[in-house]
Amino acid sequence: MAKGILHTHYLVVVLFLIIYVIKTVLLLSNNNDLLLKFSKKVKVPEIIISFLFLATGIYLMVQLPVIHYLMWVKLVLVFASIPIAVIGFKKGNKILAALSLMMITASFGIAEIAKKKKMQADNSLIASNDGKALYENNCKSCHGIDGKAGLSGAKDLSVTMLHAEGIIEVILHGQNMMQPVPVTNEQAAAISAYVDTNLKGQ
Repeated sequence: MAKGILHTHYLVVVLFLIIYVIKTVLLLSNNNDLLLKFSKKVKVPEIIISFLFLATGIYLMVQLPVIHYLMWVKLVLVFASIPIAVIGFKKGNKILAALSLMMITASFGIAEIAKKKKMQADNSLIASNDGKALYENNCKSCHGIDGKAGLSGAKDLSVTMLHAEGIIEVILHGQNMMQPVPVTNEQAAAISAYVDTNLKGQ
């Protein structure tokens, strides 16, 4: 379900941006008649897209085990851009319309940066064969201490049917919503051994 909502969120964000780019370009180029026609045609789809944008975004955010400060910045930008856009387009204010578009675009970029930062765990002080410490440092935030948390669409590791090699493959290359974990092959093997020995069947 989380994967489907994530894909829906990306789709509606892209559609939302396309609509706002077109409207902003029309406003900035003084095509007021065309802007009015376009706005009327996309009014209902825009309402639906805006609702889905916010609903899927909020759902995905509450699934995060830890909300990075950049995600709060993203939220502020999104919610601040909405009234600015409404005022900008209603009054034909080019500066406000352009500012709103820049804020929405920036919020999307910030979300991508926050997602990448979430994956940058520091393993330098952990021994490469310490599977428990590596698991807790890299995997616990989504899978939980017992492997059953299921946050951000994470699988329940206590019931996984994957063998050791399969777990290593997922750790190193990712799967579905899970991004590759930034660990060495040796560290991935240690995590896999820990999961296999301590979490499976619990």
